[in-house]
Amino acid sequence: MIAVRRADDRGHFDHGWLNTYHTFSFADYHDPRFMGFRALRVINDDRVAPGQGFGEHRHRDMEIVSYVLEGALAHRDSMGNSGVIRPGDVQRMSAGTGVQHSEFNGSRTDPVHFLQIWILPEIPGSPPGYEQKTFPPETRRGKLRLVGSPDGREGSLTVGQDVAIYASVLETGEEVQHRLAPGRHAWLQVAEGALELNGHRLEEGDGAAVTDEDELDIAGKGSEFLLFDLS
Repeated sequence: MIAVRRADDRGHFDHGWLNTYHTFSFADYHDPRFMGFRALRVINDDRVAPGQGFGEHRHRDMEIVSYVLEGALAHRDSMGNSGVIRPGDVQRMSAGTGVQHSEFNGSRTDPVHFLQIWILPEIPGSPPGYEQKTFPPETRRGKLRLVGSPDGREGSLTVGQDVAIYASVLETGEEVQHRLAPGRHAWLQVAEGALELNGHRLEEGDGAAVTDEDELDIAGKGSEFLLFDLS
């Protein structure tokens, strides 16, 4: 079964400095029908204005993954990590017992467009941690590139949950397949462009929850997307 979550049905707030869409309930947006999917708790589609950002704030017991689509996002945290996330970079911050961090768009002219993803950790109360890796376009084009997993296999980020995160860029006419093991579920989030998932057309910002499906057939229409394989 595939249940589509349309982009226009998401929670939306334009704060001036931040234009954000919430796939699942978050902050002032609450919908009891959309509190997450399996261990996937938050997918925020954020656009941060030039010279603006998220001031220092605290999190705990959450795996936070950032996936930048456009622009450059500067990161700083209480663990002593600092750096800039650009397209092709994926960042994982394990909040664990508690961490403070901030994100800022240092450009004077260009906005930042990124997906902010929260995943519930398998073991609460773990030590906080941080990791960032670059996955160039050629490693994601026409294929499913593993960018996050519990064991960091295939050079992916290590995520403290039983989830495999794939990133892909598909031109029109390109197709990829993904087989779900028995009892596994999936969420597909279209970051840019459009695609077809088992015959369902998905546009930019759409998401889809997948249950009781053995195989996913994904046909590109000029698209970039993330696929979460979940327990």
